Amino acid sequence: MQYLKSTFDTIDTRLTNWMADHGVTLLRISVGIIFLWFGALKLFPNLSPAEGLATRTIEALSFGIVTPEISLPVLAVWEVVIGIGLLSGKFMRATLLLLFLQMMGTVTPLFIFPNEAFTAFPVGLTLEGQYIIKNMVLISAGIVIGATVRGGNMVADPEIVVQSKAKQRELKLQKNLQ
Repeated sequence: MQYLKSTFDTIDTRLTNWMADHGVTLLRISVGIIFLWFGALKLFPNLSPAEGLATRTIEALSFGIVTPEISLPVLAVWEVVIGIGLLSGKFMRATLLLLFLQMMGTVTPLFIFPNEAFTAFPVGLTLEGQYIIKNMVLISAGIVIGATVRGGNMVADPEIVVQSKAKQRELKLQKNLQ
């Protein structure tokens, strides 16, 4: 029985370390693919199921100044740029800023077009509403990716995390005493 526990712990540790080493990179690439793909769809008329709601939202937010003929290609290029930034790993601060600004726009239909987002407010979602709500995952992914842009990374070893938190508390205490 001890052998099984030891083998499980060894495998679990290796898997956890692999996930910590590669998880953020894989998350960045997969979110990049989503943005590149969804943005590219908007470059071709009637391919994106979100284009109608997206252009109506932008038109409403701009009080009719920005028409669908302008907003759709701009939104498409915006999303493609986010995708390329995430895939390349370059200019991450700018890329994530664009991502968060774009995400703020994607949630607004919940408020300005609730009849298109909900079948029964506030729990029954239309397909468009589900599309919007899933963006919470993209926002969370952006936050996780953003936590690493200054060189940080995920750590699988809980002892390192405990030591780091203790060191942070010690530094904070020293700063407060000064």
